[in-house]
Amino acid sequence: MGYGFWGKLLVVDLRTGEMKERHVPEEEYHDYLGGSGAAAKILYEELDPAIDPLGPENTLIFMAGLLTGTVVPCACRTAVCARSPLTGIWNESAVGGFWGANLRFSGYDGIIVKNRSERPVYLWVSDQGVELRDAAAVWGMDAFETDQILRQETNDRAKVAAIGPAGERMVRFASVTYEGRIARASGRGGIGAIMGSKNLKAIVTHGKRRVELKDREGLHRLLKEDVPMLKKGAAALTAYGTPGGVEAVEFTGDLPIKNWQLGSYKEGANKIAGQTNLPKYLESHHTCHACPIRCAKTVQITEGPYGGISSHQPEYETIAGFGANCLNDNWEIIAAANDKCNRYGLDTISTSAAVAFAMEAYENGILTKEDTDGLEITWGSGETILRLVDLIGERKGIGDLLAEGTSRAAQKLGGLAPEYVVDAKGMEIAFHDPRAFTSMAVNYATANRGGCHLEALSYFVGRGIPLADMGYTEPPDPHVSEGKAKLCYDLQNYMSIFNPLGLCKFLFIGRAGPKMIARWVETATGWKMDQEGLIGLGEKLFNLKRMYNIRLGISRKDDTLPPRMLAEPKPDGKAAGVVPNLGLMLSEYYQLRGWSKEGIPTPETLKKQGLEWILAYLNR
Repeated sequence: MGYGFWGKLLVVDLRTGEMKERHVPEEEYHDYLGGSGAAAKILYEELDPAIDPLGPENTLIFMAGLLTGTVVPCACRTAVCARSPLTGIWNESAVGGFWGANLRFSGYDGIIVKNRSERPVYLWVSDQGVELRDAAAVWGMDAFETDQILRQETNDRAKVAAIGPAGERMVRFASVTYEGRIARASGRGGIGAIMGSKNLKAIVTHGKRRVELKDREGLHRLLKEDVPMLKKGAAALTAYGTPGGVEAVEFTGDLPIKNWQLGSYKEGANKIAGQTNLPKYLESHHTCHACPIRCAKTVQITEGPYGGISSHQPEYETIAGFGANCLNDNWEIIAAANDKCNRYGLDTISTSAAVAFAMEAYENGILTKEDTDGLEITWGSGETILRLVDLIGERKGIGDLLAEGTSRAAQKLGGLAPEYVVDAKGMEIAFHDPRAFTSMAVNYATANRGGCHLEALSYFVGRGIPLADMGYTEPPDPHVSEGKAKLCYDLQNYMSIFNPLGLCKFLFIGRAGPKMIARWVETATGWKMDQEGLIGLGEKLFNLKRMYNIRLGISRKDDTLPPRMLAEPKPDGKAAGVVPNLGLMLSEYYQLRGWSKEGIPTPETLKKQGLEWILAYLNR
């Protein structure tokens, strides 16, 4: 045990039921932090490119961040890491709330899950011990029902991470839902499908232990100065959550509309925005562990066809996906789709992208009523949206095809169907348009888990959120491609330390910079840490995950975007006429990274970043 960590992981073999502890030396935390950094080292060393991501050999790791469960602001995140069944490459899906803090309170920094149980089970982890229990009674239940029952069986204050029917049926973008109807989620990349493939219904955590910090008093002194600034910068998130940004996103041309075909949706954006709907439907404000921002909300619909819904407020991505991208301006439909996804355990980004893809394919005659069992898949239809969510979650009819992800579905449909897919490396891209902020084009193309906005968040700088520590005090021109490779490179390196540390990336909106975060790390752990050291660790971890993908065959040929993003400018709106020059940006980006022209980190780059040990694996 050291300052800020326990130094031990729980290793669970579902095939044999054996549970043991894996001890991690302090230097490994110092060099790779926690969360997805520590998980990436373990998974790289164990990687067998021949395995099926939905086979029993695919190791699944739940790893709390280095600072998760401490008093550091927004230190609540857990990274769930494995090879993705959606993309076939690296995947990390981070979640907030209180589950990860409870994992730390139980005395562990993470859980490594191996092999497959012959019967449905759940894992109960507390400071009193660990136990694999029978889950037959909750198999088939949705994630909300599972949460309620498993807390009754364990501890009412426990936190439950559960899959729903989508995970059990191995929908390739199935998610894990945490804390019942509060509904945090490990959403992206199919983590829920991996749990389903292992017959692991849930992991339940509870504990009261506290990780020792090097200078707790000094950390409290820092936070007295830092927290007020964070709260001020993130005040809009406190008021409305992420839906408060819908109209601003539409104004910049960043909102996806009609499967990314249109550029303007002003009236529709107003109808589905947080400012319009939260006053009508707000039930309560919520927070994650140690968070002063409090962006989470629960909403309630009391009347009409969707009366009775009481669940997590649809986030921006969900609103953009089931709203504008499907030409639906009915917020209650979005809330109902969100509720279904959280219960089934479905990633709302990939699910809504699959719905929009189906709508365009149907409009163009690639899908017909014969394919859909008579369902008319028309733009803006709430009935269509909700029915397709059910069909995907249950893998029935056309939903069984869409449950494979849009890329696989398009390949099976053939014809022009691949033209309607908007993904990167097999992951449907998140709902921020690289034609509105060109830096996001190089980010989506190079992000280690595929179409992920969170690996850079460079559009934050484009929207005027400063990052003064790294020299970004004024927003750059969002539509030019020159200089955007450097912006993406810098932001990816910075963002790469958040999941390993267990920090929410909304600290960026609160104006937290790497100097502030380095001070928190140094005070909590006793390690010498400054901005240069912290950003250097971020770059190292980004390269480690890139090398994981290199072993799976990823190279420059895969660092691209679909034709819609590179050759079809928006017809109207503020980003009209813009297409990113990805070739220009990639060449500059590879030089900054120290990668070859094929997009592979050079041996010199790996040695410089302390990753020379990787070289021994390359010829295996």
